[in-house]
Amino acid sequence: MGSNSRPHAVFVPYPAQGHVTPLLQLAKVLHARGFFITYVNSEYNHRRLLWSRGAESLEALDDFRFQAIPDGLPPSDNDDVTQSIPALCESLPRNAAVPFKDLLARLNAAPGRPPVTCVVQDNFMSFAQRVANEMGILSLVFCTMSACGFMCYLHFKELMDRGYVPLKDESYLTNGYLDTVLDWVPGMPGIRLRDIPSFIRTTDPNEFMVHFDGGEAQNARHAQGVIFNTFDALEQDVVDELRRIFPRVYTVGPLLTFARAQARPDAAAAIGGNLWKEDASCLRWLDTQRPGSVVYVNFGSITVMTPAQLAEFAWGLATCGRPFLWVIRPDLVTGEKAVLPEEFFAETKERGLFLSWCPQEEVLSHPSTGLFLTHSGWNSTLESVCAGVPMICWPFFAEQTTNCRYACTKWDIGLEIDNNVTREEVARLIEEAMDGEKGEDMNTKAAMWKEKAVAATEEGGSSSVNIERLVGFMLEGTDHTVVSQ
Repeated sequence: MGSNSRPHAVFVPYPAQGHVTPLLQLAKVLHARGFFITYVNSEYNHRRLLWSRGAESLEALDDFRFQAIPDGLPPSDNDDVTQSIPALCESLPRNAAVPFKDLLARLNAAPGRPPVTCVVQDNFMSFAQRVANEMGILSLVFCTMSACGFMCYLHFKELMDRGYVPLKDESYLTNGYLDTVLDWVPGMPGIRLRDIPSFIRTTDPNEFMVHFDGGEAQNARHAQGVIFNTFDALEQDVVDELRRIFPRVYTVGPLLTFARAQARPDAAAAIGGNLWKEDASCLRWLDTQRPGSVVYVNFGSITVMTPAQLAEFAWGLATCGRPFLWVIRPDLVTGEKAVLPEEFFAETKERGLFLSWCPQEEVLSHPSTGLFLTHSGWNSTLESVCAGVPMICWPFFAEQTTNCRYACTKWDIGLEIDNNVTREEVARLIEEAMDGEKGEDMNTKAAMWKEKAVAATEEGGSSSVNIERLVGFMLEGTDHTVVSQ
């Protein structure tokens, strides 16, 4: 295939770790199938990648290029933290569209490079969708959240129209109102108001994130297709309903499996998207632990907690008596550096390991890892499903509450921990998950979902078929394949 005749896909992730990762996985899969790739980070995250991985990783391949556009936020004196989500959501639509349009024009005019044939933008980056449509370029939405989370966002407007949102007053957060069952959300029987993405927990009718997230979900109706990093069996009822709403739905997950198996060796070795430096020494430590004995603790890239909550998790881990591996980001605690009591370190020094970031896929798939204490972000949830590891779920915000609900009640691979975390509950749930009858059932179910995830990605599996459909549509603008149900 001549260099100028290759398909050229431009990827535009929302500038947060949980969005960068899956879009990069899909980019690697398409790259292995002959696509020229341009991956467009924000300038802020581009600097973070330069810091965490080095300039050579961003310039390693001639046909997998990294570009950057401004996010419109004021310069920061700290490049080691996740930026404010609401601030990004307000700034990007106003400030990123023109630079992105200029970038596409430059890419199309670059000598020796193929013109852009498709833009794949994050669900929360619809300005890129509008630019692509204006320029006559095929546009596809990539949903980095679960299908059930996206279905909730799609119904934010109806929640407001029906009077569920905003809440009447602050008492509605604690008086049982959030247990109201919503029997009209398609494909989600039994879903409660508390399981809807957390932005709806507001008394403000003009709450920005409610209108932004709901609006961005509706914008997906104007794209030529919607891609989900999930597999049909995991979210079948919701996916079926989404296929009634959108003409083209591509369930292509778990993408981490495809990226691992299909990425070109040069891309797999050179290209990564972690915005923090990974510490792989933990894998050697895990080698010294008994199979299934370690509690892995990681609250993702965005979650923040109070010093009191951090202390409760710490003493819960101390009380449980089990070995644990805990990832503590520099910005994990609200407004200050995460500091744990010296007495805690003294009590757990023989069985605790602390890191600021780690290769999570390898940690979860290590035989010694027996339980995952997680924020229920979608990447973490999928990685846990693929590894067959049960979870204790402490959702922080957004659709993590929805993912938690499904993990605990539909897939039966999780236990939920209350937002007002106590050390006693942490210790009790770890014990229940690793030694109790419930834990045995969770392990059985986790092994079953791991098998289903593998089946979806094997030849003839639902996700494998959907990747073929997606590639065909991106190459030809047509989609002839019958969807595998």
